Amino acid sequence: MSVPDRDELAAWLRLVETPGIGRDSARKLLAAFGPPQAVFEHPPDAWREVVPPAQAAALARPREDLAALVESTWQWLAADAHRHVLTLGDPAYPRLLLETTDPPLLLYAAGRLELLQAPSIAVVGSRHATAQGLENARAFAAHLSRGGLTVVSGLAAGIDGAAHEGALEGAGSTIAVVGTGLDRVYPKRHAPLAARIAAEGLLLSEYPLGMPPLAGNFPRRNRIISGLALGTLVVEAALQSGSLITARLALEQGREVFAIPGSIHAPQSRGCHALIKQGAKLVESAQDILEELHLPAASASPPPDAAPESPAAEAGDPVLAALGHDPATLDALVARTGWPAAQLNARLLELELEGRVARLPGQLFQRVDRG
Repeated sequence: MSVPDRDELAAWLRLVETPGIGRDSARKLLAAFGPPQAVFEHPPDAWREVVPPAQAAALARPREDLAALVESTWQWLAADAHRHVLTLGDPAYPRLLLETTDPPLLLYAAGRLELLQAPSIAVVGSRHATAQGLENARAFAAHLSRGGLTVVSGLAAGIDGAAHEGALEGAGSTIAVVGTGLDRVYPKRHAPLAARIAAEGLLLSEYPLGMPPLAGNFPRRNRIISGLALGTLVVEAALQSGSLITARLALEQGREVFAIPGSIHAPQSRGCHALIKQGAKLVESAQDILEELHLPAASASPPPDAAPESPAAEAGDPVLAALGHDPATLDALVARTGWPAAQLNARLLELELEGRVARLPGQLFQRVDRG
């Protein structure tokens, strides 16, 4: 278990969790006085030479629940040897994250701590993903994980969840950077996935135990997702998307950005197309990413159900051929195939049950390719 002793933990929590003390001010205090225990050995007058008087006054009055927070954190750590609290000076602190301009002062971790030192790739995208986007996220993440990359994402609905699921299929596994305390799971439906990641991968947060899913926490945690990784892959994203924030942060951190292109008619593709116009690398397969990062090809073959559909299979199904690769309405498919609407609806339902077609909002249908 990587953890400071109790007194050291209490000093860190007092410094980091005092209201009004931001990360920049905390870093100034650490630079001036040394570790938190040394900070609190100095009087408030000394602090006022480093931070504004209001912040020095706040530090002089520990929050009322500090002792309870220290106790709950200590008990959480003691309950499982795979739970950790990492400080900036801890040897287990991820090296790539230390190279960024705003690394977290504390990291809470649950799972395989060694994954923080493994080469990794961030995979992010829309919470409102298409069926094809979810399939792409799973397939890319599985291939990248088999290629030796740990897949980092944010445990959100949509692309994030699919990326974690795919990554767990390979040796690289996955890191989920969450926007809550590690004693909470958001969204709640990802509780089984979070439990599996804690057992086979790593859960990571800069937020203390008990922190609820506040809206402002999630954009802030994106710098950790990109900061842990050699590059960021955006699978699907609208133009106004948190995924584009992650991509921008990756560029600011000097990391690679990759994007999967999509239909010119799909709102979820416009963010990726904007990134490509701005210089992100267009990728059509996970192998493109492995080659760009100078990593060997994945050693394991994709599972049988991830094999791409053959051209012969497409040619043998007039509905798939008529659907193509862009979303289409039933009326458009009636016009393309010449089939009666009832017959076409029945065939679309069969393809939907087989996982080869997805029904989208607005009475649209989209083909789902695997691989």
